[in-house]
Amino acid sequence: MKVIVIGAGLGGLLSAAKLSGAGYEVEVFERLPMTGGRFTNIDIKGYQLTTGALHMLPHGPTGPLAQLLEEVGADVTIKRDEGKAFMRIFEDIDNNIYEDLPFGKFGKVFSIWNRIKLAYFMMNTRRNPPRDCSFAEWLSKHLDEPLAHQMADSFCGWALSLKAADVPVEEAFEIFENLYRHGGPGVPIGGCKAVTDALADVVRNNGGTIHTDKEVSEIIIEDGKASGVIIDGLKYPADLVLSNIGHHYTNDLCKDVQSDEEYKKYQNKIKIVKPSAGVKICLAANEPLIGHGGVLFTPSARRVNGINEVTNIDPNLAPQGKHLVMAHQTTQWDRIPYLEDEIDLGIKDLEEIFAGKDYEVLLTQSYYNGWPVNRSSSGSDIGNTTPIEGLYVVGDGAKGKGGIEVEGVALGVKNTMNLILGN
Repeated sequence: MKVIVIGAGLGGLLSAAKLSGAGYEVEVFERLPMTGGRFTNIDIKGYQLTTGALHMLPHGPTGPLAQLLEEVGADVTIKRDEGKAFMRIFEDIDNNIYEDLPFGKFGKVFSIWNRIKLAYFMMNTRRNPPRDCSFAEWLSKHLDEPLAHQMADSFCGWALSLKAADVPVEEAFEIFENLYRHGGPGVPIGGCKAVTDALADVVRNNGGTIHTDKEVSEIIIEDGKASGVIIDGLKYPADLVLSNIGHHYTNDLCKDVQSDEEYKKYQNKIKIVKPSAGVKICLAANEPLIGHGGVLFTPSARRVNGINEVTNIDPNLAPQGKHLVMAHQTTQWDRIPYLEDEIDLGIKDLEEIFAGKDYEVLLTQSYYNGWPVNRSSSGSDIGNTTPIEGLYVVGDGAKGKGGIEVEGVALGVKNTMNLILGN
């Protein structure tokens, strides 16, 4: 069977690698002149920055993405700095007095009574999470601790590029379950590019083809079934079409079914899908600013949600003797018109967090509109299927439940492969 994949980002390449290894004839079309999408590297002054995602897999070498990479035979090494995730709590920000609390022990800053309540309600909610309730609403109902809300926003901002008020509590607890199940983050040696390049190699070694600078203008639909794509006026037939560009853009390519009643129901579902936006500030440091390869959450900051310093695990992501530090902050959609102000606030946060340290701002990167953090924010994903037979959506526009960022991409791809391959 012939499969066409639209988009050579992480989700598209994972799908192409899996299907080409299962004996399918696979052809990938990418509109950009490179593969990897928002999961590859760009060289700036010898520092390996990213086009989107951080050089970090949320569940490291034991998570869904690592499992799928091993399954398809992608040659990627992932290293984890065990136990290195901290919440930086400032006691006196003007004098730079703070405590870095291990992520698993954040409750020690709460009163004994609130610790007991938190443990009880977390256990109860894990068994039976409420619906139609945000994570922030759940916290307000059960915990009278302002710092808890700051911590929740810091974690959700870093992991999902959302505020806790925008994350359904059911999704939040699925994420916590996956943290218990798979563990914390790890760094792919060579960064994001090492992952997507390895996947592209798998596709080609399996006989698949990857085209760049080729933009799909339409998905061909015949008798309610996807039967190929059109590029530059030419038809490319296929038995299956997988789209890595999210439900919204996939819908735009389906031009012959817009009047179909069932398809209209699908379009109404698409309306609930909301992308997430964010800003990444990249620092070039002459000394370690964090000192480990995990995550530093920053609940006391104005905008910055978390920071990593991946060169403590892979020094080759920066010039010799230097460090690459990346800070991420979520951006609310009503603040997009004031993006420069949001970036300035993030930079001020970093000046306070790293007061007296030797570093410079290397680059700021923003992710919104057609190049968002996620095409579908966590909790608004509507799945990998469409009403059109043989047409599936993968990638960050159709993640699996409880999957943080690229782990969610991997879970969505696994769901799709189960539907296609039946295993």
